[in-house]
Amino acid sequence: MTKRTRRVEGTTIVHRRAVPAVLAAAALLLTAGCSADGGSGAPGGAERASPGGASRQSVPSTHAAEETPPAKGSVKVLRTVADDLNTPWGLAPLPDGDLLVSSRDDGTITRIDPKTGKKTEVGEVPGVSPEGEGGLLGIALSPDYAADHMIYAYFTSASDNRIVRMLYDAEKPPGERLGAPDTILRGVPKGFVHNGGRIAFGPDKMLYAGTGESGDRGLSQERDSLGGKILRMTPEGEPAPGNPFPDSPVYSYGHRNVQGLAWDRKQRLFASEFGQDTWDELNAIKPGDNYGWPEAEGRSDDADYHNPIDQWRPDDASPSGIAYAEGSVWMAGLRGQRLWRIPLEGTEASADPQAFLNDDYGRLRTVVSAGGDKLWITTSNTDGRGSPKDGDDRILEVQVS
Repeated sequence: MTKRTRRVEGTTIVHRRAVPAVLAAAALLLTAGCSADGGSGAPGGAERASPGGASRQSVPSTHAAEETPPAKGSVKVLRTVADDLNTPWGLAPLPDGDLLVSSRDDGTITRIDPKTGKKTEVGEVPGVSPEGEGGLLGIALSPDYAADHMIYAYFTSASDNRIVRMLYDAEKPPGERLGAPDTILRGVPKGFVHNGGRIAFGPDKMLYAGTGESGDRGLSQERDSLGGKILRMTPEGEPAPGNPFPDSPVYSYGHRNVQGLAWDRKQRLFASEFGQDTWDELNAIKPGDNYGWPEAEGRSDDADYHNPIDQWRPDDASPSGIAYAEGSVWMAGLRGQRLWRIPLEGTEASADPQAFLNDDYGRLRTVVSAGGDKLWITTSNTDGRGSPKDGDDRILEVQVS
């Protein structure tokens, strides 16, 4: 298979500071899905075409007891929550309903009142070095945010990609509400492209991070590299109890550029990932599995690699953030400029994916559950690859089924 070295959207060594030992083991997720240009050799039936150039294998269901969503869904845009945003990337809802959004290129975090659209700068994250696809990327709230008020951020520095946590003090003046960053993980390879960047706390209260291989494809298969992986760690940045490889934060490997992470109601992990020139992917993540990159892009007949749930041509997807709602994974498309609905039965697609918002709002970056049948969606038209539309980038509230 002929491949180029990069598509839109240096090996370093892990170095973590010493932290207190973890007191209790967390529950290990038994199934899930990430997408890297690799597939798994799970047996299945014949492939058939699906909308947008995707194709899906018909696999006998093993999840008959689970409720399956309708084959067709719907999306209704309720309103624009805020606009005039610059390179929005990460989005984190606060307990009071306000939203935190990170700016990739400005290196700032802004608080947004979703009722009025009012924006208040929380502060600038020190050490961010934006270039290409790098900068201030994903953000997440501590699982104990009500008690510790900690915000976690994944960003590109001058030397690597890293994860920090910062105290958020809402009583301080605007622009000065972030405490000094405490680095919990460093040494994730950086590049002009493929920096990963999505972080999220799972149902087990462990921190998950999707990373990229920074354009150095071989890193994805090197288990001692943090590039091209999904990582699982404690809130202090230590390898999480129950991880598949001893004393390692690596949870799954063989990924190209993981961009989205989400869990369903049964705590199964799913992940979206940029392919190269042939297939983008949505995967169900299983701890310790190899998702194939760079040996496989999309589905593979090699049983050593975990196959994706579904795959798309890059023109139709170039996926970024994902969220789970109403029995489906909802996946933002950058180059594809649309929102994909992938209905699930367990960790398999129960019907062909369905596309919404085609070209209506330009590039879509992040999708976050707003509770029930509602989602928050950010656009990404000021990232150097899109065309600003009607007030630059925005946050939308949508209703789905």
